[in-house]
Amino acid sequence: MIGEDILKRYSLEEVNSHNTPASLWIIIDKKVYDLTKFVDEHPGGSEVILEQAGKDATSSFYDVGHSKDAEEMAKEYLVGLLSEEMEMKSHHLPPKHISKRATFSEIVLSATWSNFLIPVALSVLVYITYSRIKALM
Repeated sequence: MIGEDILKRYSLEEVNSHNTPASLWIIIDKKVYDLTKFVDEHPGGSEVILEQAGKDATSSFYDVGHSKDAEEMAKEYLVGLLSEEMEMKSHHLPPKHISKRATFSEIVLSATWSNFLIPVALSVLVYITYSRIKALM
């Protein structure tokens, strides 16, 4: 990846002009990416990226929950930074996201479908074990 200090700075208007499949740029975390060559390879389909063409896609990018691999792969498409004056004028402020892994206790204590699935699976396992032991007697 090119050092951020030598990257070209683009205005929001410049990025907005790159909103077609032939020239498709997006902004993620105040960084400008040229996804023209990647749009047809995107695992989620080209439509997802085309909707964000020429815009600040920070919220959409993080809302989807892209993997660390996706974040690393994005670096090869980095072409510049949003100019500092334009950062303040951007209509889409980036979310304050914190990238961290959930701890075991957070997973266990979270209210997700897995908290329902684990007790059900354990109950089924206990029932099967009990039935087999009872059949052997």
